[in-house]
Amino acid sequence: MMGTRLLAAISLGVASLFAQGVPPPSGIGAPPGQQAPKSGQAAAPIDFTGYWVSVVSEDWRWRMVTPIKGDFAGIPLNTEGRAIGNAWDPVKDTAAGEQCKSYGAAAIMRVPGRAHISWADENTLKIETDAGTQTRLLHFTGKPPQDSERSWQGFSVANWERPVRGSGLPGFGLGATREGAHGKSLEVVTTQLRAGYLRKNGPPYSENTVLKEYYDLHKERNGDTWFTVTTVVEDPKYLTEPFVTSTDFKKLPDGAGWSPSACVAK
Repeated sequence: MMGTRLLAAISLGVASLFAQGVPPPSGIGAPPGQQAPKSGQAAAPIDFTGYWVSVVSEDWRWRMVTPIKGDFAGIPLNTEGRAIGNAWDPVKDTAAGEQCKSYGAAAIMRVPGRAHISWADENTLKIETDAGTQTRLLHFTGKPPQDSERSWQGFSVANWERPVRGSGLPGFGLGATREGAHGKSLEVVTTQLRAGYLRKNGPPYSENTVLKEYYDLHKERNGDTWFTVTTVVEDPKYLTEPFVTSTDFKKLPDGAGWSPSACVAK
């Protein structure tokens, strides 16, 4: 009787781990009737790897040049966030070694430049940007570490979006299915961020920010391959509502134009 209960408890525990996408310990197989979960790379329905260049077809005045001080149009800053933005001082940021504040995960995909996407390992997709020489790691397994040092790129948990079921689920939660999606979107949720700027001229986001992204791949009739990343910045400290942007990237044949550059405060 005791042995039966113990076996049932072990099976339930293993099933729970699989439900969370956590691989079983060495020597323990999948529960009866279930296959071991595929790695992020093996489960990928589409391929984002390669070199890409951002296509700036909107928000030119905020992306291609440093906006003037106090120009926060389109960003839902609250009173405190606006006050911090108005106190922006690029000289002070540089002196403090914080010239990368506008290159954090909440803003980096809006910075014009090139991106290189590759698999660091079978469960970690890597995004490198030549602007600011930043590296993002998107983890298909694991959870954000507790009490870890915060960083510009934070800790990102990735998941391939599930196929459409019914009319779609509202909201932007990880694993939610959006109406009109077809199971070929990469979802990313990033936390553990170091406080930074949403644009070069100082509109802030805090350490409490939760960044949610959706990467969608599409091909044009002429054969070009593009991806669009929809970025949702949620910050209860400085924003009155989520800040949503959509950014396009076009695939390049190779890395010939790849040119890493250092962060600059202005």
